[in-house]
Amino acid sequence: MIIGIDIGGTTTDIVGLLNGELLTPLTVKADDPVTSAAGALGKFLEVKNFALENVRLIAATGVGAGKIKNRLFGIPVRIVDEFDAIGTAGLFLSGLQEAVVVSMGTGTAVVIVKDGKIIHWGGSGVGGGTLVGLARRMLNITTIHTLLDKAGKGKLERVDLTVGDIAGGSLDNLPASITASNFGKMSDDATDEDIALAILNLVAQTIGVMSIAAARSEGIRDIILTGKLSGISLMKDILEKVANLYTTKFIIPEHAGFATAIGAALYVNRQV
Repeated sequence: MIIGIDIGGTTTDIVGLLNGELLTPLTVKADDPVTSAAGALGKFLEVKNFALENVRLIAATGVGAGKIKNRLFGIPVRIVDEFDAIGTAGLFLSGLQEAVVVSMGTGTAVVIVKDGKIIHWGGSGVGGGTLVGLARRMLNITTIHTLLDKAGKGKLERVDLTVGDIAGGSLDNLPASITASNFGKMSDDATDEDIALAILNLVAQTIGVMSIAAARSEGIRDIILTGKLSGISLMKDILEKVANLYTTKFIIPEHAGFATAIGAALYVNRQV
């Protein structure tokens, strides 16, 4: 079995690849990179009822992968470039031959996979870390779950300035409801719930528009969304509205939240 580990800024994901088949991945909290990698491996083997002897190789990626030595519990470790892992997983999980693959984690990375090449197109510091940071500072909320609970009850019209607010209606092909300025209205009667939704809207719209810009610049039709944010229902709803505005579509494959760990395992598997 080959183990893929993605050591991120806030969580560590782990997945097993056994005879070409993926084993259901899992996540552990990430503090110290080495400790979280070791803990993730131990938990994964226990849950799946495997022993260390069953592991042939560990493929490590993510921001904390550089802290891992060449062996973990005596098992050889290979470091996989995070963008290679993202691109490899995107095509594998979607079954496509080329695509823009977007990893929505603590920040956001955009990868182009085209003509057999994986290229880092760019990215943004806007991501899950932005959600948590703004929620903590503006609302004194410390968990994403609480933020989402509040956001589900919010109303954007009390916080975001729309095209309709400025133009009095639609403008050319822009509907009146489209955001003209995130947090550009911020009414005195805006509630915590409204602000929570506006934070989510800011992050989702930024990621969506950037992803579409990447696809258009490369002449690629398909955009694959991966990372933990891709599994949030409210994020999906906002991104769908962005996609409709630009007459495109975002693809969120199964196991998208664990794509980088999956991609690391797949990338190494093809080389050994």
